[in-house]
Amino acid sequence: MAEAALEAVRKELREFPAAARELSVPLAVPYLSEPPTPLQFFRDWVCPSRPCVIRNALKHWPALQKWSFPYLRATVGSTEVSVAVTPDGYADAVRGDRFVMPAERRLPLSCVLDVLEGQAQHPGVLYVQKQCSNLPGELPQLLPDLEPHVPWASEALGKLPDAVNFWLGEAAAVTALHKDHYENLYCVVSGEKHFLLHPPSDRPFIPYELYTPATYQLTTEGSFKMVDEEAMEKVPWIPLDPLAPDLARYPRYSEAQALCCTVQAGEILYLPALWFHHVQQSHGCIAVNFWYDMEYDLKYSYFQLLDSLTKASGLD
Repeated sequence: MAEAALEAVRKELREFPAAARELSVPLAVPYLSEPPTPLQFFRDWVCPSRPCVIRNALKHWPALQKWSFPYLRATVGSTEVSVAVTPDGYADAVRGDRFVMPAERRLPLSCVLDVLEGQAQHPGVLYVQKQCSNLPGELPQLLPDLEPHVPWASEALGKLPDAVNFWLGEAAAVTALHKDHYENLYCVVSGEKHFLLHPPSDRPFIPYELYTPATYQLTTEGSFKMVDEEAMEKVPWIPLDPLAPDLARYPRYSEAQALCCTVQAGEILYLPALWFHHVQQSHGCIAVNFWYDMEYDLKYSYFQLLDSLTKASGLD
């Protein structure tokens, strides 16, 4: 009897993503030709938790014309920034039986630019991706070149952003599949970003496993070693690479349907909270994103229930 009930729960969970997709998930990420009004943004995108790419959204930012490598070198070249360094471009990702975080180096931004332009070498792959509001925290000289927030989004969400982050890195720097508890306005200033997205409703098809956390350390010889973080608890993380999924090991992922989009210079991706995303970029892409803390409302509670049932039923 118990096994039959459990199988009934598994059946409902397996069918739920398709039902949710049919009701509310677009077949492709829509592109808007101009920024929405606060009411439109809230009604059409935030409330139904739908992503969109907004064109012609950053024309008034001086950064869009100014943020070239020569400008960054002249304006903030001597400023030290936190740089994630990894052997293969994957920071915060599963490697073997470890969840590995990047080595962090403090480097003048000019050193990063030298590597990106091929004028210098540095072990591994570099990515300025500190988050935690690294733009005002580390590069305040650049703040006059952009707005401190996205006004129509802030009005719709009823708050100012919790973090404003600056991103700059090599094409080899990849962000592994994950989700965040933030409403994300991702603004590309130069180059382009490639996003692979899954709605929260795809959770029954997306595997999580527990991993011992570790951090890369860069040796004086320029090689990398993994060092376990002994004091930290195991980390739940997605072991699957959506670009080359191991379907023999994770067969249910074949039933998930990803949405892919490219965000080019001058465009904003609205990435709703709790959407799974995997990110690639063109070489030397420059971006800024605004994180607004999500509302811990009924949508959040429903996702937590879906997450808990997926784990409890053994689908995970």
